[in-house]
Amino acid sequence: MLAAVAKWRDNVIKPEENEPFLNKGRDFINDSLIENLLAVNQHPDPVRIREIMAKALELNRLELDEAAVLLNCEDEELWEEMYRTGLQIKHKVYGRRIVTFAPLYVSNYCVNNCTYCGYRAENKHIHRTQLSKEELEAEIRALVNLGHKRLIMVYGEHPKSDVDYIAETIKVAYATKEGNGEIRRVNVNAAPLKIADYKVLRDVGIGTYQVFQETYHHHTYQQVHRSIKADYRWRLYSLHRAMEAGIDDVGIGALFGLYDWKFEVMGLLAHTIDLESKFGGVGPHTISFPRLQPAVNTPFAEQSPYLVDDSTFKKLVTVIRLCVPYTGMIITARERAEVRNEVVNVGCTQLDASSNIGVGTYSQKEVDYSKQQFILGDTRTLDETIRDLAEMGWITSFCTADYRCGRTGECFMGIAKKGKIHNLCMPNAILTFKEYLLDYASPETVRAGEPLIEKELQALPNPEVRRVVREMLDRIEAGERDLFL
Repeated sequence: MLAAVAKWRDNVIKPEENEPFLNKGRDFINDSLIENLLAVNQHPDPVRIREIMAKALELNRLELDEAAVLLNCEDEELWEEMYRTGLQIKHKVYGRRIVTFAPLYVSNYCVNNCTYCGYRAENKHIHRTQLSKEELEAEIRALVNLGHKRLIMVYGEHPKSDVDYIAETIKVAYATKEGNGEIRRVNVNAAPLKIADYKVLRDVGIGTYQVFQETYHHHTYQQVHRSIKADYRWRLYSLHRAMEAGIDDVGIGALFGLYDWKFEVMGLLAHTIDLESKFGGVGPHTISFPRLQPAVNTPFAEQSPYLVDDSTFKKLVTVIRLCVPYTGMIITARERAEVRNEVVNVGCTQLDASSNIGVGTYSQKEVDYSKQQFILGDTRTLDETIRDLAEMGWITSFCTADYRCGRTGECFMGIAKKGKIHNLCMPNAILTFKEYLLDYASPETVRAGEPLIEKELQALPNPEVRRVVREMLDRIEAGERDLFL
């Protein structure tokens, strides 16, 4: 088995594909520089903090030294100002909408032995399984019947989950229909690939490709990762290779709790800066910031000295929002409902709902911890989540129009950096929200949602757009679906 894995690894990892992206032979994470910037910017001047907030509010990406200033703020009143600024930025770029999706775990076979992960190869308490075509179709139908239109499909790093398997499962996801419903956007969270394999996924219509570095700190990375994932640079440059292959929507992330949270925020910003410098100003489409959560037979997840409390979590999310004001931010169901409701109001743009992260458990309507990578904190249904968001004044969007109209990569970033993407996204959010209310919502959610549609319709600044959207709403009422601008 070890020999077979080694042979597979040698075919997967091609270090020479990283070389064009290196900076004089070095990767873009300079541990000493980050630590020095955090050290020299302690006890920052409030005037400087407000200057940096003003820069972010103008939708300008911050530099590493500016991020260090914000991270070192110790004044709670200034933090309150930063929270408000984060929400202002969110409204300015994305409007009063929250995009929703569902995670779909397709396989939990994995060759890695990451100390914090329930799926690590040595964990014998996990039930290993991989979805067949028929099982995958059943999972997708179950999700479509809840009202979902977007998926993030998740795969372990294993020969069973090679690029051909990933490509075939993406095709199945797009092809499976159920009543008025379908999956219109398939994002993927999977292991790093070589450029030729990324081109295969590009050609089957992949959405955003996510690879999280987990920790940007070189020494900590080596301590917690074994097997294929121990190759720091292969993972670090995975999204550079994806973009080189033509996948122009990528998502980065760090797993908070493995190392110092301030260092990880700086790492995420450094990752953004390097992608933008190499690809004409196009950086990550999304940034994720999961926290370590308990997992079956995984004591490290609860014993790490770097675990992040709720108050600190809100701060780190806020700083990320200010650092990269135009990029989407994902808050997942790892977090408890009350934490998510709180953090949505400092700038998050996407969240999952009705989440079940056991392989094959949506169709079985079960929660099986022996099939899960970790234990979820928010178990609300999609309907409950949408109703809670509506009562907070947020409209839930199932829109996938940008991707199908080619508004990705450079096109999307060009619009988002000017704070104009909401001019397209809010009308489409209204239309997809109406679909959900008609086809899937409970009476309680309909009562909360219908007034919100009218409110957001009236708030559209362009009278002609407002007229067109109202006409489309009438067509949706009459039975049409998937209308967008």
